Amino acid sequence: MFFESFKITASAVSQIFFIAAIGYFLIKKEILGHEGLNALSCLVVEITLPILIFCQLLKDFRLDLYPNWWLLPVLSIIITVFGLLLAGVFVGFIHGQQHKAQFLSLIAFQNAGYLPLALIAAMFPNDKSGHLLTYLFLFLLGFNVVIWSLGAYILSFHENRKFELGALFSPPVIAILLSLAIIFLGLNRFIPDGVLKPLRLVGNCTLPLAMFVVGGSLAFVRLKRIDKKAMVFMVLTKLIIMPLLGLLIVLKLKITSLAGLLILIQLAMPPATSLSVIIRHYKKEDFLISQGIFIGHIASLITLPLFLSLYFTLVMIQ
Repeated sequence: MFFESFKITASAVSQIFFIAAIGYFLIKKEILGHEGLNALSCLVVEITLPILIFCQLLKDFRLDLYPNWWLLPVLSIIITVFGLLLAGVFVGFIHGQQHKAQFLSLIAFQNAGYLPLALIAAMFPNDKSGHLLTYLFLFLLGFNVVIWSLGAYILSFHENRKFELGALFSPPVIAILLSLAIIFLGLNRFIPDGVLKPLRLVGNCTLPLAMFVVGGSLAFVRLKRIDKKAMVFMVLTKLIIMPLLGLLIVLKLKITSLAGLLILIQLAMPPATSLSVIIRHYKKEDFLISQGIFIGHIASLITLPLFLSLYFTLVMIQ
């Protein structure tokens, strides 16, 4: 049972990284440059992903099916706090104030959107992925707010740093809030298919484009000066201890629904690629972020299928 589950999950993960590899080689072969990658990233973050979220929530989200929907944004905050607390156990082994801040960020903030989105699409058929994608987008409501506020604060901290309220309302967050408002007011039934169908076509471009961005971002990582100790603790904490503890908690609390799977997926994800965007935006020296993102994604090729296989095997046994 375990090896069958591992084969399925490993195949799904491999498909995702194959698409990301295309983005990687587009950069390495200079077919796509730094400005082109930034433009592609803006296209995903500001256009295709918000449209995908909007269409998906209008299609699958209903208050009677998700009465406790607000728990998912709260769950994202809990997972971030869990990561920060766990990172605090090991941060003492990291030297340097900025190194410590970047180590904490690598553990606390996972690739919560792009990889789970592609993983769900690869593992489940269209008729079964809808509910899990809805859970994911509601989860992202809390996560995007936290990473662009607390995450930006940790990475850019200085005494005169001012809190930027506008950073909380990224296009994906606005798309989620707008979708929920339309559904709560019952206005979704007035939106014609002639509008939704072309929007869905645009939203469906998100998966490959997002993975191009991930792969292209990894191509810019500088690996000449790897902090081996920090990377060992990052992989151990982020990709082994966190998902292992999460798996034990999910099984102990018997959360064997889609919510349990989403929790494990999020806990098993490598560090968020958007951390590199944040650190570039605030012009901070990149000590650990780039190498942590790169090594974390490579290591997750093994750890992600492993923990997902354990989950499917143990849940089916129960």
